[in-house]
Amino acid sequence: MSSEIVMDISERETRLVLKEDGQVVEIHIERKGERGIVGNIYKGRVIKVLPGMQAAFVDIGLPRAAFLYVGDVHPQVHDLNFMTPEDREEQPEPEEGQIHEDLSEQMQPFTPIEELLQEGEDILVQISKEPLGSKGARITSHISIPGRHLVFMPTVDHIGISRRIENEQERQRLKDIITSVKPPGYGVIVRTVSEHESIEKLQADLTFLQGTWQRILEKERTGPACSLIYEDLDLCLRGVRDLFTEDVKRLVVDSEEHYHRILEFMDTFMPSLKPCVELYDGEEPIFDKFDIEMELNKALGRKVWLKSGGYINIDFTEALVAIDVNTGRYVGKRNLQETILKTNLEAAREIAYQLRLRNIGGIIIVDFIDMDRPTDREKVTNALQEALKRDKQKTNILKISELGLVQMTRKRTRESLTRTLCEQCPYCEGKGFVKSLTTVCYEILRAISKDISDTMSETIRVTAHPEVAKLLYEQESEQLEKIQKQHNITIQLNPDPNFFQEQYEIANL
Repeated sequence: MSSEIVMDISERETRLVLKEDGQVVEIHIERKGERGIVGNIYKGRVIKVLPGMQAAFVDIGLPRAAFLYVGDVHPQVHDLNFMTPEDREEQPEPEEGQIHEDLSEQMQPFTPIEELLQEGEDILVQISKEPLGSKGARITSHISIPGRHLVFMPTVDHIGISRRIENEQERQRLKDIITSVKPPGYGVIVRTVSEHESIEKLQADLTFLQGTWQRILEKERTGPACSLIYEDLDLCLRGVRDLFTEDVKRLVVDSEEHYHRILEFMDTFMPSLKPCVELYDGEEPIFDKFDIEMELNKALGRKVWLKSGGYINIDFTEALVAIDVNTGRYVGKRNLQETILKTNLEAAREIAYQLRLRNIGGIIIVDFIDMDRPTDREKVTNALQEALKRDKQKTNILKISELGLVQMTRKRTRESLTRTLCEQCPYCEGKGFVKSLTTVCYEILRAISKDISDTMSETIRVTAHPEVAKLLYEQESEQLEKIQKQHNITIQLNPDPNFFQEQYEIANL
């Protein structure tokens, strides 16, 4: 699989796209003043402990307090920042499999949160999820510091190997290297790009991360509460660190300043890949040159067409994302069951692609077309699971039900592409539909009758959208005339193109 990274960088925003075999698979956007905060480390202050929820709210200096669940609190949270390596050697080693890459979701709480935290105390925390909608950021006291080859975890004693490294001999080699170089009492996760790397590179990365942790501790001791202690890299360098794997054949960037930043970053962490970096200086915008701009706009659409002629609809709600599969224009060739199976299989692959492309997370319900045969349902479930293997985010899928529904979750740390680029429609207020012209007309007629009974004005002016006024004049003229004669009044219609379809105003003259 051949991949490439394309960066469009301006003073206002940075846009990064990962392409695999010529297809856009990931879109990352970071705007000036809206930089992501996942991975940032703060010195926070506990402002409220909620025993009933086994959680706490922590002030970290953001507009909304951050949420800390008891499972994300380190058991030795009060002594953590001042432990020496000798102290750590005395800590009990975790059971095999107890600690995973997603540590905060795997560890089970044993101590009530009111015994771990007290209101008013300071605590070192890291952002694990961005503020989403009206919710504050999700935080954890289990710190992890990512490098190019390794992730350093100063709060646990554990060695983890990326699941994407499948060769057992290579996994064992990497584990032996980390066992020999990591200090006691600390944890390390080996990232995918470490496959076949030398002990010298891994040792250098670990030394760098240890130094970063010591600087964080020093700043935490001397810095004020509710302040930023450590900020993760911006999107430009973070994309190089996290996405530039051995599959990436080139990275193209259109900013000379950031081109040199990338080369300097690579001098330290990946000098052998510097020849893969290119500076784009064409007159045509870089996203147009690489046929990305159109793909970005398509990624915001509700309907996604399949090659066969079927399609899927993607709808966002407050609680979950619903995806509906339809045969559309596809009528098949043999029989109904084969037509449905082919559509569902194609939809399964497209859904996995769209989840990754749009960065859709949380609870996801997929409504596949009903299948009578259990073997067909199993084929579709397997196809979806296989297609999701390329996705770096953690997913959990339940088997397809007899109704054709698949319940799944996808880890969400940042806002989806739709929420990043779009805002709620002020016209429909997020409903996705508006009242019909006829409905608005009848509302106006009822409102006129109510207004007459309350005020007894001789002249009433109705201001409304031109199409609504037209419908009142053409189809409801008899009703208007009846009201005028009955109450001995005059009704004036005033079309205003600045009014929304649902908007109207009734004024007494």
